[in-house]
Amino acid sequence: MRILLSNDDGYFAPGLAALAAALDGLGEIVVVAPEQNRSGASNSLTLDRPLHLKTAANGFHYVNGTPTDCVHLALTGLLDRQPDLIVSGINLGANMGDDTIYSGTVAAATEGYLFGVPALAFSLTSFAGRHFETAGRVAREMVERFIANPIREPVLLNVNVPDIPYADLQGREITRLGRRHKAEPVVRTVSPRNETLYWIGAAGAAADAGPGTDFHALEQGRVSVTPLQIDLTHVSQLPTIRDWMR
Repeated sequence: MRILLSNDDGYFAPGLAALAAALDGLGEIVVVAPEQNRSGASNSLTLDRPLHLKTAANGFHYVNGTPTDCVHLALTGLLDRQPDLIVSGINLGANMGDDTIYSGTVAAATEGYLFGVPALAFSLTSFAGRHFETAGRVAREMVERFIANPIREPVLLNVNVPDIPYADLQGREITRLGRRHKAEPVVRTVSPRNETLYWIGAAGAAADAGPGTDFHALEQGRVSVTPLQIDLTHVSQLPTIRDWMR
């Protein structure tokens, strides 16, 4: 069993170290992660400059690019054979609802999924980062389950874990993505040179957070497991657009 790890917080992130430690002994662990924090990079590839690969003292490989770059390089040239599983994370902060569109954590897993490799993305749902060991234990359990009973088709699972002690978890729930309200307004500041600068505003509050959603599961203290797909086709609108184009 070869397991490729990546993330979007950078190769130095405590969540990645916790993930590698949690999966130790389950197979050959290979880490390829971004050189810097690339949160919010989504599925972007770096096409305007070359990339370099370096190796840290702990054996983790890192790339001066995006999470997608990291997995793409690993699958198309770095590794002598494909991994059996790709695991991304453990992200500091939730990746639920609309966040998954922007998430570099989910994007790293998505790149593997697009290559036909089963992929899991793990996030710890607070920015305090108190209980990475809880998410690590959940990740190990899910990887052990995959090893014992592989899913016989490409699968992309987005997993969010409450930032609480493992003993306080209220179980696991298979969920759908919720939805957020629109983001908060941009924050304007002024530089020492009197230039107007803008910070992207905070994510909006949950709008669709009822039973069955990832938001609701986390509110109940449960791990949220959401299967994702990449086909963006709005199938129900196909007849409407056909008629409109006549």
